[in-house]
Amino acid sequence: MKTSPQDRELLIAQATTAHRTRDAEGNVQLHPAWLDLDAEGRALAHARTLELRALEAAAAHDGLTSTARAVLARIRATQPR
Repeated sequence: MKTSPQDRELLIAQATTAHRTRDAEGNVQLHPAWLDLDAEGRALAHARTLELRALEAAAAHDGLTSTARAVLARIRATQPR
């Protein structure tokens, strides 16, 4: 089944958000929209994600994306105090 251009854009918008759910073990899960995209749609979503994260980092006072801040928070949580 071919995805309409409007549906593809919606899936790309959903797949490029920074938020990801985690499973019971804490593993980051793929956004369900990613799985609904075809290969070309996933390539477009990847390119869009790179653009969005660069803009996000440029706008942040610390130069970090929300993904980078989340990773650092998880690392810091494992460090002894």
